[in-house]
Amino acid sequence: MDFLWSSIEEWLKKLLVGGITSNLSGMFDSVNSQVADISGQIGQTPQGWNASIFNMIHSLSETVIVPIAGAILAFVMTLELIQLITEKNNLHDLDTWMFFKWVFKSAAAILIVTNTWNIVMGVFEASQSVVARASGLISGSTAIDISVILEDMETRLMEMDLGPLFGLWFQSLFIGVTMWALTICIFIVIYGRMIEIYLVTSVAPIPMATMMGKEWGGMGQSYLRSLFALGFQAFLIIICVAIYAVLVQNIATQTDIIASIWTCMGYTVLLCFTLFKTGSLAKSVFNAH
Repeated sequence: MDFLWSSIEEWLKKLLVGGITSNLSGMFDSVNSQVADISGQIGQTPQGWNASIFNMIHSLSETVIVPIAGAILAFVMTLELIQLITEKNNLHDLDTWMFFKWVFKSAAAILIVTNTWNIVMGVFEASQSVVARASGLISGSTAIDISVILEDMETRLMEMDLGPLFGLWFQSLFIGVTMWALTICIFIVIYGRMIEIYLVTSVAPIPMATMMGKEWGGMGQSYLRSLFALGFQAFLIIICVAIYAVLVQNIATQTDIIASIWTCMGYTVLLCFTLFKTGSLAKSVFNAH
C-alpha cells in the first residue's frame, strides 16, 4: 500500500512540477517584448509611427477642418474688431493705431492657421528629440531574467510536498494570466497615446484659429498646452521604463522561487500603474485640461 501511495505521489509531483515549469518558462516573454518595444514606439513622431494614418489625418484636417477653422477665424477677428472699437468710450475716442493692431493680429492669426500642421509637428519633433536622447541614457536591460531560478528549479520542486506544490501551481497559473493582462495594459497605454495624438492633431486648425482672440484665445492656448503634454508624456514614460530597468536587473537573486516570481509581477504592475499616470501627470505639469 505504501509503495502504491509513493508511486502516485511521485507521479503527481512530476505532473505538478512539469506544469509549474511550463507556466514559468515563457511567463515573462510577452512582457519583456512589450516593454522593450516601448522606447521604439514612443520615440517616433506621428508621421513615423504610421505613415498611412498620418496621411489620412492630414488630408482630413486640410479638406474638412481648415475651412471650418477659417470661418471661426473670421468670426473671432470680427468680434475682436468690434471690441476694439466699442471699448474706447462708445466710439467717441477712436485711435487709428487700433486698426493697425487689428490688422497685425489678423495677419498673425491667418499665419498661425495656415501653418498649424507645421506648428503641431514641430511640438512632436521637439519631444521626440528629447525622448531619443533620454533613451540613450537608460542603463541595463528591461527584460526580466529568471533563468538563474529555473536552472535547478525542478530538483528543488521535487523536494517539496504535494500541498505546497499544488499551491505553487495555482500561483504560477494565476501569475501567468496576470502577466498577459499586464501586457495588454502596456499595449493600451502606448498605442492609445498614439491614437490620442492623431485625434487631437486632426482638429488642430480649429483651436489654433482662436489663438489671437482676446476672449477666445484661452481655447488655443489650452490646446497648445495639451499638445506639449502629449508630446512630453513620452519622456515620463521613458523615465518609468528606466526605473523599471534598474529594479529588474537583480530580480533573480532571491532563493525563494515564488517570492521571486511575485516580485517580478509586482514590478510589472508598478510599471503599468505609473504608465497610466503619465498622461495626467504631463497634463498637470503643462496645466492642460
